[in-house]
Amino acid sequence: MQTLIRLSERLKKLLKLMNQIYLDYNATTPVSSEVMEAMHPYFSTNYGNPSSSHSAGQKALRAMDLARTQVASLLEAKVDEIIFTGSGTEANNIALIGIANKFKGKGNHIITSSAEHSSVYNTCKHLESCGFELTYLPVDSNGIVSCEDLKTSITDKTILISVILANNETGVIQNIKEFAAIAGEHRIVFHTDAVQAAGKIALDVSELGADMMSISAHKIYGPKGVGALFIRRGLSLSTLIHGGGQERKLRSGTENVPAIVGFGKACEVAKLNLTLNSARLSQIKNLLEKEILSRIKGSKINGVGAPRVSNTTNISFVGTESETLLVKLDLNGIFVSSGSACGAASLEPSRTLKAMGLTEVQQHSALRFSVGLQTTSQDIDFTVETLKKLSNQ
Repeated sequence: MQTLIRLSERLKKLLKLMNQIYLDYNATTPVSSEVMEAMHPYFSTNYGNPSSSHSAGQKALRAMDLARTQVASLLEAKVDEIIFTGSGTEANNIALIGIANKFKGKGNHIITSSAEHSSVYNTCKHLESCGFELTYLPVDSNGIVSCEDLKTSITDKTILISVILANNETGVIQNIKEFAAIAGEHRIVFHTDAVQAAGKIALDVSELGADMMSISAHKIYGPKGVGALFIRRGLSLSTLIHGGGQERKLRSGTENVPAIVGFGKACEVAKLNLTLNSARLSQIKNLLEKEILSRIKGSKINGVGAPRVSNTTNISFVGTESETLLVKLDLNGIFVSSGSACGAASLEPSRTLKAMGLTEVQQHSALRFSVGLQTTSQDIDFTVETLKKLSNQ
C-alpha cells in the first residue's frame, strides 16, 4: 500500500510539472498565433531584400511600411518617426549615444535615474567613461523619481535626460509627462525606455512629450531580435552603425523583414486589445498579491505605494533567499525571476531595490512575478500553494 501511495504522489508531481506555469512575461513573451501567421510568408515566399529595386524587394518594403505604420499607431506617432532596431537595448544605445555624440559641443551632462534598465544604466556608465558627466537621480521607497530632484540636477551643460517609463523589476510607472515638460522648458532632449510599458498602458508620444522612446517586440507577444526607436521629427542623432544607410542612416544593415512584420502585427493586436487585456492582467496580478500577502508570513510588495503596470509585482519573502526559492519553484514547474532577465547571471542584489532603500535581507529575498495572457487563476492557486509549502521548509 505504501508503495502505491508513493507512486501516486510521484505521478501527481509529474502531472504538475507537465503543466508548467510561466510567470516571467517581463523577461519575454511567447509569439502569438496572429504574429506567427503574419511572419510566415516572409521567411520563404516573400523573402526579397527591401533595399532591392525589383518587385520582390519592393514587396518586402511595402510589408515593412505597413509594420512601421502599425508601430507608429501604438505610440500615436508619425510613421517617419519610427526606426527599427535589433532590440530594445539597441534602441536605448542609439538614443543615448546618438544624442550624446550629436550635442557634445553644447554640453556633456546627462541625467538618468538610479533605477534604470541595464541597457540604459550601463550605456550611461560607458558615456561616463568617455568623459560625459552623469547624474543618477535617486528614487524614494516606492521607486519614484522626484520632479524637484530632476529640476535641481539640470545645469547649463545638460543635453539629455533619460528616465524609464515602467520599471522592469517592480512595474512602477514614472511621471514621464512632467519630466518631459521640465526637459522641454530647458530645451533638453528627453528619452524614455518604454519597453515594459508598451502593450500594458496607453502610449501617446505627443501627450507624454517624449522626444525619443524605445520599445521591443518580444515583450508584447512578438518575435525576439527586433525593437523600435521613436525619434521626434526634426531631432537629429549621430550615426552609430554605418553601412548602406537603412533606417534613416541611423541603423544600417539589411532589415529583418519577418521580425519587423511580426512586430507590426504585435503592435496592432496590443493596441486593439489594450483595455481588455490590461483589466484581465490586473485582476490576475491582484489575486496573486492578495493570496501571497494573506497566506505567506513575511511577504512584502515592493513599490506598492506607486502606480504600476497591470502585470508586474515584486515581492520580498523575508527569511528566504530569492535564488533558493527561485530554484525550488523551478523544480515545481513554476518559472519566475529574481530581477531583470538581463541581469540574471549576476548574484549581485537588484540595483533598483537597493535604490529604493530595501534592506539587504529584503533585496536578497525578492522575486519578480509578471503574469501574461495565458496566466489563469488556477496557475495562481498552485503557485501560492507551492510558495507556502516552500516558505515553511
